[in-house]
Amino acid sequence: MVVCQKDPSTQAANQIGARWLGGGMLRALRPISVARDRIPLHRPKLGGEENLTMAGVTLDHITKKYGEVTAVNDLNIQIRDQEFLVLVGPSGCGKSTALRMIAGLEEITGGDLYIGDRRVNDVAPKDRDIAMVFQSYALYPHMSVYDNMAFGLKLRKRPKPEIERRVKEAGELLGLQNLLQRKPKQLSGGQRQRVALGRAIVREPQVFLMDEPLSNLDAKLRVETRAGLIKLHQRLQTTTVYVTHDQTEAMTMGHRIAVLRDGLLQQLDTPQTLYDRPANLFVAGFIGSPAMNFFPGQLTAETGGHDLWVQTSGLKLKLPESFRSNVSAHTGREIVFGIRPEHIKSKGEVRDPDPGRTATVNVSVVEPLGSEVYAYLSANGHEFISRMDATARPKPGETIETVFDTDHLHIFDKETEQALV
Repeated sequence: MVVCQKDPSTQAANQIGARWLGGGMLRALRPISVARDRIPLHRPKLGGEENLTMAGVTLDHITKKYGEVTAVNDLNIQIRDQEFLVLVGPSGCGKSTALRMIAGLEEITGGDLYIGDRRVNDVAPKDRDIAMVFQSYALYPHMSVYDNMAFGLKLRKRPKPEIERRVKEAGELLGLQNLLQRKPKQLSGGQRQRVALGRAIVREPQVFLMDEPLSNLDAKLRVETRAGLIKLHQRLQTTTVYVTHDQTEAMTMGHRIAVLRDGLLQQLDTPQTLYDRPANLFVAGFIGSPAMNFFPGQLTAETGGHDLWVQTSGLKLKLPESFRSNVSAHTGREIVFGIRPEHIKSKGEVRDPDPGRTATVNVSVVEPLGSEVYAYLSANGHEFISRMDATARPKPGETIETVFDTDHLHIFDKETEQALV
């Protein structure tokens, strides 16, 4: 049976993928790659400075095109053995396409893909030693939990005692040991997702691939399952590539995060580095909740260049001395400066505030959250959010004094959108 995938819908593709990965019921028709005179980015190998072992994954100049549309553009990522890497970005950024190329469900237009030390561009999905968990669960409704988890192993003709051992161990690991004889329709959404995880775990693969597995769960269950996935990875220590559009999931789960936009890698780093030192305007606005506040303005110098300021209509803030080396050459230029909500406080929360960091603002909306308050503020047409302590008690309609912690200010070039500091 030959199946040719031509830009399938996500649901159809996931169903096909589940059957492929479940045991090779289908085969993909793949062209032979044309040799190219190009030096690879790096090839995972035992030992070496990268410390990439046999379960490392390398995407080396990977590109995917659908006709004239480029879904993934020259993607270079090295995923370390036992790492939990998250691909994050808005819809249409190419994150799921990149994951499906790793799985073998999408043909690679250009570049090389390695799992361990093996180039797998032309290797069938069933032979890549990976297991995939889909957003839609893709469980067989007529089979029990046990049979769903064991199905792929039965297709591979594994010995019955081995199948029973693997399913039992996975069931205990996921808290499904008392549900093994139930059908999927008798399970909650969270239990179904755990069955889908169990089906992947029993494979004992080199790499787990997860495509937004928590998207169908309600908010409370999503938080619980997220914590469960983190514990699961800590126990199994299997290399995992996880796709999500939810930056909260990315920040809480990933060892490193790859932020994508329009098929291009924007930044790859640890969650804290992305939060503290975003490489550009997009990453700064995408990572963090509530999002960073942005103000178009200018970088100016006063007192003979000794004092540096950022200013926009109705707002002028003095920069700390530590910024001088990075931004002094850009004085007079149009910039965008940003600050996170937690770095804007009411004047009463700060002892001896610097007058160069204060601003008078109007309060429009207040969202009390118990231990803290989100205050929606405005100053001369600029609207922004402050994350204050609950003791600040701002009230809608009043005018208050605020303090901007400019030690945590971010400055971006207006034209390139790249970070200056």
